[in-house]
Amino acid sequence: MKRIAIIGAGPTGIYTFYSLLNHRTPLCITVYEQAEKAGVGMPYSDEDNSRLMLANIASIEIPPIFSTYIDWLRTQDDAHLARYGVEKSTLHVRQFLPRILLGEYFRDQFVQLVEEAKKAGFEVEVRESCQVTDVEATPEGVNLWAEGEPTPKPFDLAVIATGHVWPDEEAASRSFFPSPWSGLMEARIPACDVGIMGTSLSGLDAAMAVAVQHGTFIESEDEQIQFRLDEGSEALKIVLMSRSGILPEADFYCPIPYEPLTIATEAAIDAAIEQGSEGLLDRIFDLIVAELQHADPQWSKAVALETLTADTIREAWFADREKQGPFRWAVSNLDEVERNKRDKRTVPWRYTILRLHEAVEKIVPHLTEEDRERFKVGLARIFIDNYAAIPSQSIRRLLALREAGVISILTLGADYELALKEDRTVIHVEGEAWYFDVFIDARGQQPLKTKDLPFPVLRHQLESAGEDIPDVGDDYTLLAPDYLRGKIAFGALPYLMHDRPFVQGLVVCAEIGEAMAKAAVQPASRVRKWLRFTPD
Repeated sequence: MKRIAIIGAGPTGIYTFYSLLNHRTPLCITVYEQAEKAGVGMPYSDEDNSRLMLANIASIEIPPIFSTYIDWLRTQDDAHLARYGVEKSTLHVRQFLPRILLGEYFRDQFVQLVEEAKKAGFEVEVRESCQVTDVEATPEGVNLWAEGEPTPKPFDLAVIATGHVWPDEEAASRSFFPSPWSGLMEARIPACDVGIMGTSLSGLDAAMAVAVQHGTFIESEDEQIQFRLDEGSEALKIVLMSRSGILPEADFYCPIPYEPLTIATEAAIDAAIEQGSEGLLDRIFDLIVAELQHADPQWSKAVALETLTADTIREAWFADREKQGPFRWAVSNLDEVERNKRDKRTVPWRYTILRLHEAVEKIVPHLTEEDRERFKVGLARIFIDNYAAIPSQSIRRLLALREAGVISILTLGADYELALKEDRTVIHVEGEAWYFDVFIDARGQQPLKTKDLPFPVLRHQLESAGEDIPDVGDDYTLLAPDYLRGKIAFGALPYLMHDRPFVQGLVVCAEIGEAMAKAAVQPASRVRKWLRFTPD
């Protein structure tokens, strides 16, 4: 049997394992997971999340393994679900639930995977609380070093599915957290001035993690929420900040699976790419405009879409939010999307942009350097804002904190200075200084390069071949140097963000896992072109 190592047992590793099982060819599989429990994944573990943190994906969108998420939930004990504030009788496929609960689902599916694989003749070993320290590709296969193993273990294929990479907890201090997942969940945050960099869901989650140490959210049956601050915590003041000071939209209703695009089809985008890099972004923007005008002529006329360009559409997209201010706009947006959910009404322009981001992403490697920058600061911002819409419940809790006088939003603009002091953080904005006793950087995952790899030998092998960014094939196996081909499947998301700026979510994890499983039976044929796309 071929010997396969899966490094990382979060969603990408699980979907890879599942796809290997579906090939029905018995394999010898060793799964390495540095956490105590394999099959959960950092985004859904109880060590890195609080029960208030919601997954921004619902059962209807999650690729099933042995059962759908909603069917699994319906088999759970009522009392167990109640601990997460979930009532079984109200479960539905579009519901956003605590991340930790989703982690339990993946853990359960992983355990079942191991059992089914063994029944099918696979040899399976799961190494929990075991960190892989190095990986080396050789002409014969792959050598893998892990904690607790005195000598390297040989494999025919190593699958790197290590997921998100955040700064170590050692990088955090009592006054600064380089990410919400760098010790914040275990830290005791005093009632003080707290600054949070980022106004997306990660920033809101960080705010909730701090707030619940000093008060309680009280939720009524009509979905109204209040926040009651504890006596003695009156000094707690949380400031969310970003360059734009804009809040994300609440998640909106739309058909799933997605309906096909009419004008910006795969064939039309491929034809635009074949015409060459020069002018590609503008040709694609013409397709986007035509698609939006076809889907929603009324909205297109209202924003004067025909007068906009790939450079000016961002300003038009966010104009209403900037005019109303974040909290007033959040109230009106929440009311609109909840009304649309009740009526099962789809807003055509929102739904069109949601479908376009996946279709348009394939142009990124083909853009000129100048157009990559234009795309990054323009259309990419719109696409990210659209697909990163957040659960309505998160907006309600934010508004409750606002009503309680606990939270505010600071618009930084393009020019600001951040100074990390030993005991505080100082932000300088337009001649004014803001001082924070505790500061949390919640801007999300940044793209990584070869130099960031935690495996010294593999890192050296790639760098010696001039691979500043790992180059992979259709099945995500590394392509250089030549003797690496077909031996290491590289599905670590932060390293894939350079030519896939929108790579995210469980659907992508399942797609990557399915592709990497093919590396066990066939080699890659197509070389991907990488680029340096670095979102802020």
